[in-house]
Amino acid sequence: MSSGPGFVIADMNLPVRRVNVINLFAEDLAGTRSFYQGVLGLPLAFEDGTVAVFELENMMVCLTDVSAAPALIAPTAVASPTAGSRFVLAVRVDDVDAACTELAQHGVVLLNGPVDRPWGMRTASFADPAGHIWEIAQDLDQDGATAAPAE
Repeated sequence: MSSGPGFVIADMNLPVRRVNVINLFAEDLAGTRSFYQGVLGLPLAFEDGTVAVFELENMMVCLTDVSAAPALIAPTAVASPTAGSRFVLAVRVDDVDAACTELAQHGVVLLNGPVDRPWGMRTASFADPAGHIWEIAQDLDQDGATAAPAE
């Protein structure tokens, strides 16, 4: 099964189990956060100056202030609300570095990473053939080292 040149998931040993975070960029974080809380009734799980995270039963929606978005998707540009990519699909893997090696073996070029993020994840990003940005992420332990895969 192929979704385009250079991006073959079915023939890879990349155990993508589920989408667990949808990261949406917002020019007006406070207003968008209010919509998610007030209109959609979603409980706020985490918030700081640049993100507001809402936890659903099977996934999270992370609203990210557009000013912080370039750090997540560089070198790709952040699109305006009327054009281009406006989200990142993030999935967890057991070993980001191994997954990056395997992606490279299939001709996938990373946009960034692997990099340890301040929120306790090791991540790397790439675009699918249609230009949608995917982030693969692995939990880090308390000391910032990659956590051992769950048994």
